[in-house]
Amino acid sequence: MLQGPYGSLDRDRPLVRLPITGFAVGTVLLPLGGLVVCLFISLMYHFEEATYTHCKVTNYLPSISAAISRVPERYIWRCCIGLHSAPRFLMSAVYFNFYRSHFATKLIELGLSVLVLICSLVENSGLLLLTYVSSTETYVVHKNGFIAFISSSLLHMLGTCRLWHVIQRFHINTEEVTSYRWKVRLFIFNVACCLAAAYFFRRHNKFCEGGFYTLFALCEYLVVFSNMAFHMTAFWDFRSKEVTVATPSEDKRY
Repeated sequence: MLQGPYGSLDRDRPLVRLPITGFAVGTVLLPLGGLVVCLFISLMYHFEEATYTHCKVTNYLPSISAAISRVPERYIWRCCIGLHSAPRFLMSAVYFNFYRSHFATKLIELGLSVLVLICSLVENSGLLLLTYVSSTETYVVHKNGFIAFISSSLLHMLGTCRLWHVIQRFHINTEEVTSYRWKVRLFIFNVACCLAAAYFFRRHNKFCEGGFYTLFALCEYLVVFSNMAFHMTAFWDFRSKEVTVATPSEDKRY
């Protein structure tokens, strides 16, 4: 047997081992913390600019687009989203492999798993697009990124709820049932907030009434927060799992 600078036991030991619950929670906390900081700075130091509306009515809260479009908010948000994007893509792959192992013999659910994966990838890509192209730079591109993010997010949550409905029916596990129930609640809440935001936004643009843009901004915050909470349910889905970086067996030499 060839002897190297370290023994075979050292080569077998994982280089990095992280609980996937902490990994997933940390991934969600990056955009959450970034958004809270951006909103705070906008309200404290850029209140007039951030809450300005085209019809100059009373408004007390900035939209998310307005809150992340100025300096230093723009760079804080871009940094947080950039750091969180790679782990989000990884979690998309993790979920797909998880679904594939559960639905290997069920073609309908397996096809839905593929659709959920695509929606997850589009959701993250849309978020990157609307983040790095602000509304004050190229509005059309920013708008399309927002539409891609919202639509794929809703489809992703709907498909995920359906898959977990099947999982919790055939696997009697308290954590899986808890995860499914919270996913459904957050999805319903997210849809309700999306509809309310659309109503307030349309009402503001049509009638230019004071305070309605504030209600739109508030609902927009709730849409984003409930989306983050939905992704946070990975805490129950992979509670006993780990993210591991190790030496592949085929690369070992003896």
